[in-house]
Amino acid sequence: MLMKDKVALVTGGASGIGRAIALTWAREGAKVVVSDINEKAGEQTAAQVRGQGCEALFVAADASKPADCQNLVERTVAKFGRLDVACNNAGIAGAAAPTADYPLDAWTQVIDLNLSGVFYGMKYQIGAMLKNGGGCIINMASVLGAVAFATAPAYTAAKHGVVGLTRAAALEYSAQGIRINAVGPAFITTALTENLTNDPAINTMLTALHPIGRLGLPQEVAELVVWLCSDRASFVTGAYYPIDGGYLAR
Repeated sequence: MLMKDKVALVTGGASGIGRAIALTWAREGAKVVVSDINEKAGEQTAAQVRGQGCEALFVAADASKPADCQNLVERTVAKFGRLDVACNNAGIAGAAAPTADYPLDAWTQVIDLNLSGVFYGMKYQIGAMLKNGGGCIINMASVLGAVAFATAPAYTAAKHGVVGLTRAAALEYSAQGIRINAVGPAFITTALTENLTNDPAINTMLTALHPIGRLGLPQEVAELVVWLCSDRASFVTGAYYPIDGGYLAR
């Protein structure tokens, strides 16, 4: 069991990639803290973790709010005594529009959650991990942390920012025992992409962007996250790992 008795926290854990990460951590023996703004679905994830025989806690939190991120870490430590692993996964797709037409409120919303939310998470997670003598943080970026997508300026900017933020923090804290890495999924079959994949023409177009011939699955992303969180990845820090079906190789 790669994460036996480790305390692991995931934001955006109510569905999709976040839920897959929580359940895969449980499979590997972790005590799991699930966070999301969707309380009902978040509690369902926590219940599924318990159903696998592992301890779980759900904490309602908006990752775009610093106070919520601080409370999340404090609740985790109060419940389990420590924080070993965190995955800053909460995010939204945002509006679709060219840069000059992009709504100002949509820009703020995407940057606040997808980029600032990662910073807020790490700010409090790192402090808790330093008290343990180390830990591991995974930040959910995207293939759009390496390339761009027309009509997604805010999402592209935020995910590029996540990669840079990850590398900066890794430089600062790796010598103190905290490994920090970013994961870059391509298009994954989740609620976030449902509006796109429900349109047959768009689904065909998106599938064609992946040389492997299909979109990814949340479980596939979760398996990479588990490896990065484990001692098997003990020399990996400051890295950006695409999981993209060949998307970036085009």
